[in-house]
Amino acid sequence: MKESWGRLYGYALSLCGDRDAARDLLQSCAMKALDNAAQPREAHAARAWLFGIMRNAWIDGLRRDAVRRQDPPAEPIGPTPWSYEDARIAEITVRQGLERIDPAHREVVELVDLAGFRYAEAADILSVPVGTVMSRLSRGRLALLEAIESGNVTSLERSRTSR
Repeated sequence: MKESWGRLYGYALSLCGDRDAARDLLQSCAMKALDNAAQPREAHAARAWLFGIMRNAWIDGLRRDAVRRQDPPAEPIGPTPWSYEDARIAEITVRQGLERIDPAHREVVELVDLAGFRYAEAADILSVPVGTVMSRLSRGRLALLEAIESGNVTSLERSRTSR
């Protein structure tokens, strides 16, 4: 099996594309092979067995990395001092913007975006066709953005940590 390590390293390098990662994969393969009590006796079978262990270890690593990328970053415990204020400022800004848009648009934006109703449900509540809800919602969102952008709320330039 000793003569297989050079070829295994080459295979690991082709899988990983990085020398350090290939060395780690080779070490992982060696540890798994040594832990296994049922090692093949024939050299040809042992070589194929080692390459199989390496491939499976590489696939396991890819899966672990994919799971780590999917996991959201850890949330801080409890609200940060500014998170509550930022949410409150955003809510006030949206409320002020809603006051400045057409009542028909405001009503649809509040039902769909704030209250969470589906288009069909909002259409039933307002006794209008679904297409009308969609049209008013689109126009209402644009009007809300324009109202917020033209408002007098501006972001602070100073760092929040200097408080």
